[in-house]
Amino acid sequence: MRSLGSLLPLPTQKMPFSPIDVHRLASRVGSWLTSEGPESDVVVSCRVRLARNVEGFSFVSRLGEAAAKELCEVLRQHLLSIELDGETLWVEMKDAPVVLRLMLRERHLISRDMAPVEDSAKALPGRAVAFGENETLSVMVNEEDHLRVQAIEAGFDLDRAWRSAQAVDRLLENRVNFAVSERLGYLTGCPTNVGTGLRASVMLHLPGLSLVRSELEKVFAAAQRTGLAVRGLYGEGSKAAGDFYQVSNQVTLGRTEDDLIDDLRSLVPVIINFERTVRSALLEDQGAALRDRVSRSIGLLRTARAMPTETALAHLSNVRLGKQLAIENGPSLTLLNELGIQVQRGHLQALAPGGSDSEASLDVSERDRFRAGFLRQRLANEGS
Repeated sequence: MRSLGSLLPLPTQKMPFSPIDVHRLASRVGSWLTSEGPESDVVVSCRVRLARNVEGFSFVSRLGEAAAKELCEVLRQHLLSIELDGETLWVEMKDAPVVLRLMLRERHLISRDMAPVEDSAKALPGRAVAFGENETLSVMVNEEDHLRVQAIEAGFDLDRAWRSAQAVDRLLENRVNFAVSERLGYLTGCPTNVGTGLRASVMLHLPGLSLVRSELEKVFAAAQRTGLAVRGLYGEGSKAAGDFYQVSNQVTLGRTEDDLIDDLRSLVPVIINFERTVRSALLEDQGAALRDRVSRSIGLLRTARAMPTETALAHLSNVRLGKQLAIENGPSLTLLNELGIQVQRGHLQALAPGGSDSEASLDVSERDRFRAGFLRQRLANEGS
């Protein structure tokens, strides 16, 4: 485990202000990606998020700049005192360079709406994120709500994620008064979060179902009937990449926390078994083609001179499938998890020589070449 000090910028570095050394941060990933939880052949992680607002302050959509800054400072003091899973890191969006904002999005620590990267001027004052050094716990400040408490665990371990999020929620509730209605429950900026304020989600790797689109559509339909939604890699408004999908609840009003989590407990095992069945059928019926697909992906990842993000994620997905079906020994699951994060735009920028010292972003062709070289280097000594 790296200490907080190992992520702080070295005093001799010349770089835009950042509370974190982005190159060092990009060199590792959160602990939930380096361990294998329950059902890890299909379930990458699960997340529980709680939306909360502080009594006496307007919702974020109507919160003035001065009030946003005041609230941010109050919450900063409380969050730093809590010590989220190890020492707590604090990043204010107005101070964070574009590369760090991108990385925080890619690491699932902030939302796309939290920190625009296209225009630094749009980073609203009073927005920040606190997260523990292990990255299993994080809290967004002044996103859609004053507080978004998030817990992530490896594999299909919703209970542990719920307990972690609940523990942070209780610590905060002992320090500030939340906006609560006796009739409705927790009050939130979006009506769909009113009540428990809870969103639970499970990230699934579904390469088998993705190869048989008609079967994947059955998963979408089953989720919808259960009141759940299937979304892309980064949740609402995003598309699937690398055959990763998120399944989450849609409405919280009128349901208890246990009800919402039970919905996922019921549906996700069905999807897991469905994916495993399709994988086995593909291996039996189209084994040669599947082996060829995996081998080509390994070969391209180790030899390509340029590679776009989506192509890299697709090949990594094939290799992951091959490893789980024992078609190829291939890279470790931990390495595949790391690469899935590190090949993305923000991380590549931070890992590129001199990239963390400049706001100037690599252009698309430079990024594709660097990504290919980075993959060749990381995979050079891995099992075949």
